[in-house]
Amino acid sequence: MGRGSSGLGRLVREAARFGAVGGAGLLVNLLVFNLVRHVTDLQVVRASVIATVVAIAFNYLGFRYFTYRDRDKSGRTKELTLFLLFSAVGLVIENGVLYAATYGFGWDSPLQSNFFKFLGIGVATLFRFWSYRTWVFRALPAREAVASAESFLEASEPVRPPQRARV
Repeated sequence: MGRGSSGLGRLVREAARFGAVGGAGLLVNLLVFNLVRHVTDLQVVRASVIATVVAIAFNYLGFRYFTYRDRDKSGRTKELTLFLLFSAVGLVIENGVLYAATYGFGWDSPLQSNFFKFLGIGVATLFRFWSYRTWVFRALPAREAVASAESFLEASEPVRPPQRARV
């Protein structure tokens, strides 16, 4: 197997872990959305924003400690700031779809709201996957990995005395 297949395998495993966390986050999002709509008189998009915020918090924990647990952990403040920034963009995408369906087309039945909430989550998920893996949970730079491996090899090699030049 060539070098490309291992990169593809790594991407497939990453996408599967992202999907597992995202799937659980989707359930949290839809459950909170329907619960808020059922027990309050909030407008549909406001209920959706609340559900999205709860899902964002849930997803951060899942992504940091499951999907991207092997990624660089040195700048947690920057990581969290970028996560929240890109999550906010995803929130606007997700709820923009729902807003357009509800207020632009008048599709406001519970079934329609759930359908467009789900559609918005799907569109926003594509953006989130790209932005999280590219900017938030960055892989360790290759030079750091090489330096780490070289220092390990240097520490394990026996020290040899210098050889004398023969005349």
